[in-house]
Amino acid sequence: MGKNAFRQLVALGAGLLFGAGLAVSQVTNPQKVLDFFDFAGHWDPSLALTFGGALLVTFFAFRPARSGRASGKGPALGGTYALPTKSDIDGSLLGGAALFGVGWGLVGLCVGPAVAALAFGEPKIYIFVAAMLCGTVLTKFAQTKSINRLKT
Repeated sequence: MGKNAFRQLVALGAGLLFGAGLAVSQVTNPQKVLDFFDFAGHWDPSLALTFGGALLVTFFAFRPARSGRASGKGPALGGTYALPTKSDIDGSLLGGAALFGVGWGLVGLCVGPAVAALAFGEPKIYIFVAAMLCGTVLTKFAQTKSINRLKT
């Protein structure tokens, strides 16, 4: 097996593990997420453990990535770390975060869990993912128009 095929196999395994984790923790269940956000009604705090675990893993995973990037060392399977370089807080970041939060709070799905939930075959998930993809395309189109307007 070649190095690239091995990398693809590891990526597939990581994606399957991530998707399984989302399903087991029920983050792919919109009602479970909506109940987590419903502080005034039927609040279900169980997802706090999932989110806390995710923060813990991220905290420890980003440390070696940041130090590896600074020292010139790349990931174990080759390539480079794709860490964000932008650190300023601007209107696009705030607007995007607000839109993400409102959407997540209204529907109970965000990008990763929505894609993982496609495996369950529910039509409403397909509709959500289609709308999400349309929003992505429209955003890219609007950004391109905005950039072209600035250039002229």
